[in-house]
Amino acid sequence: MEKKKFLYEGKAKKIYDTDDVNLCIIEYKNSLTAFNALKKDTIEGKGELNNLISSSLFELLSEKGIPTHFVKRVDNIHQIVKKVSIVPIEVVVRNITTGSLCKRLGVEEGKVLPRPLVELYLKDDALGDPLITEDHALLFGWSTEEQLLKIKEIALKVNSVLSEYFTGLRIILVDFKLEFGVDTAGRLLLADEVSPDTCRFWDRDTKNRLDKDRFRKDLGDVLGAYQEIWRRISSSNEDGAR
Repeated sequence: MEKKKFLYEGKAKKIYDTDDVNLCIIEYKNSLTAFNALKKDTIEGKGELNNLISSSLFELLSEKGIPTHFVKRVDNIHQIVKKVSIVPIEVVVRNITTGSLCKRLGVEEGKVLPRPLVELYLKDDALGDPLITEDHALLFGWSTEEQLLKIKEIALKVNSVLSEYFTGLRIILVDFKLEFGVDTAGRLLLADEVSPDTCRFWDRDTKNRLDKDRFRKDLGDVLGAYQEIWRRISSSNEDGAR
């Protein structure tokens, strides 16, 4: 399957049409952005790592019965995915306090929450992806009630599956962002990517950051952190731990 018409370019990926009306090809870029693209950089090899990591995690989630847009990885930087219409809501699941939550509410960082916190954000870069309520989503037509219920159900299942999986890799899943889309058959699917760009990963023993926070906070060795996540995932795959 080959790339056809260019459809869209986001911060971290390009999307192309294919000769199948139900499928697209995603190309992972080496770009890094933070704070709604106010901070930018390019790191050679980052796109390949995110493609490898995201492909492997989508396969894991599919095995656990979670509906995703992922079809298969084509090569180092390309995936084939189901074509979806994105629901304009970003879903954040938090297990430990950090990032914007601490800044917004003044709570201490590193507090383990008694249960996962699910937050909704309007997917709109121009507005800074503002935090919204379920009523906002429903009243302004950004989602249906059925979609919201399903989105929350899937998000919590993703959290359960990935938390257990990464515990086995000596990694703490701190929080993560998900996006959803509706395919040509009307099915709600987990879309976008699942990678160190969209998740916060802390080493279990050292609490070392193994994600994009290394870029956000100028901690250095961003690529090394992504490589370490892939090293542990690929070792797990080879050992048959999944």
